[in-house]
Amino acid sequence: MVFNLALFFLIAERDIQTLKIDALTHPDAWQRSLCARVILLTIHELDMDKVAGSKLRQAMDDAKVPKELQQEVAVCLRSVRSVQQRAQKQFMQLRNSTIAHRDPDALGQYRAITELDEMAVIQIAADFYTGTHAFIELLPRVILHVGAIPGLLSQLSAQAARRP
Repeated sequence: MVFNLALFFLIAERDIQTLKIDALTHPDAWQRSLCARVILLTIHELDMDKVAGSKLRQAMDDAKVPKELQQEVAVCLRSVRSVQQRAQKQFMQLRNSTIAHRDPDALGQYRAITELDEMAVIQIAADFYTGTHAFIELLPRVILHVGAIPGLLSQLSAQAARRP
């Protein structure tokens, strides 16, 4: 579960990283806008609860990860969710009309695309990186508990106890 969550964040970060240079510097304004919109879509569509919800808490409990460390993980994930919610609120209309769904009002869609503030998108991406970076820094400590022999045995024991 912890490894899956780490890879989940790393993939999203890599996708954003791949797009951010073009979102800032591409000579074609349309290309910059498209890259910025895909960054927004990536942040918007991350389903954190699927990878960082109750299953993660259960895995850390099973591995006997110290509560203080679990709380640090929760704070980092809350930070990422907060950025995601801000992006969803600030850019919901843009996402719906220009990248996730296409607005039938082509002129409105065109205006939204051409008037996009790429720097506002990059700021959201930077805030996303700040939250994910804090989590990635915690990962080695979490992995020491989850992946070491005592943690593995503890997980196996907890899973066996839950079986009918």
